[in-house]
Amino acid sequence: MNFLAHLYLSPDNEDILLGNFIADAVKGKTFDNYKQGVKNGILLHRKIDKYTDNHPVFRNSSKRLNGKYRKYSGVIVDIFYDHFLAANWNNYSDVKIEEFVSKAYGILIKNILILPKRSKRILPFMITQNWLVNYANFKGLQRVFNGMSRRTPFNSGMENAVNDLKKDYELYEKEFSEFFPEIIEYVNLINS
Repeated sequence: MNFLAHLYLSPDNEDILLGNFIADAVKGKTFDNYKQGVKNGILLHRKIDKYTDNHPVFRNSSKRLNGKYRKYSGVIVDIFYDHFLAANWNNYSDVKIEEFVSKAYGILIKNILILPKRSKRILPFMITQNWLVNYANFKGLQRVFNGMSRRTPFNSGMENAVNDLKKDYELYEKEFSEFFPEIIEYVNLINS
């Protein structure tokens, strides 16, 4: 799961949402530097990632890309799944995606001083290019993959990922539709 899904899967709690957003930039036990609610969000993020990475449906999606993108195949599928969440948002939320994203951006901006460097660096680009809403369209996805490709230490080929999504679109969409209700149920169980 990528940014949109992690934010969506956060309970209605600003600290948990914040922790869930910054978790990839917080390594090891450094999460102890944050207050309890943010720590809980970081730990939630890690549980979501572990569940996702080990889920057979997600693994099937990732395996399809493995030969071409190697270690980046899972990251690419995370973004594909965010695409399907954004494109089908009304199936999962009564709140409009623009409203949800605007609220999330507001929480992140309000807490910018405690964001890790990596999160501070990407947040302005995320907001100005409205990544979370624009995951729904191919142009927005292409922009995200182009940026990721530029930041990899070697030629990852991620700038070609949208073509792979288009090629097997119905298959990825079916896999997302099977997987996402299960991750929602999992997160509801661990938060109850």
